[in-house]
Amino acid sequence: MKWINHQIVTGVVVYAATNSLLYTAYSMAGTILPDKLEGDPRRASNYWAWRSRHRGWSHWPVPYLFVIAMLLLVKKGNMAAIDMWDVSLITIYIMIGALLHILEDALCGKVPLISLSEKIGLKLFKVGSFREYFCCILLVLLVYAAKAFT
Repeated sequence: MKWINHQIVTGVVVYAATNSLLYTAYSMAGTILPDKLEGDPRRASNYWAWRSRHRGWSHWPVPYLFVIAMLLLVKKGNMAAIDMWDVSLITIYIMIGALLHILEDALCGKVPLISLSEKIGLKLFKVGSFREYFCCILLVLLVYAAKAFT
């Protein structure tokens, strides 16, 4: 999925869930994290070597879930950590953005879920295709409809 579509879909989902523009902005920033961790394919000396690693460890949900869990555990176990809670929330929403990126990528290809060696996903569209943009518009409309009827 194109970055712009990741950011739009993630932004709509998070805003619908939180009604917070700040949390939405943090998650939209986080939605490009999994791809950024892999490096820029345009700067790779060998595009196909980069491509073979794409959607690998950086698209595995476990590290992002681990960071969220650790931040929540620190908050629960240490009241002094509440002073840093705003910083923790920024990190949590960046991780949520990364997790939504992974989920969105699973709509157009395979990503690791339980283990790094086994990838799962759907192939609903090709990246950059008309179907990708149509699916993104459909997802946005579904989120708005869900929000309107709850």
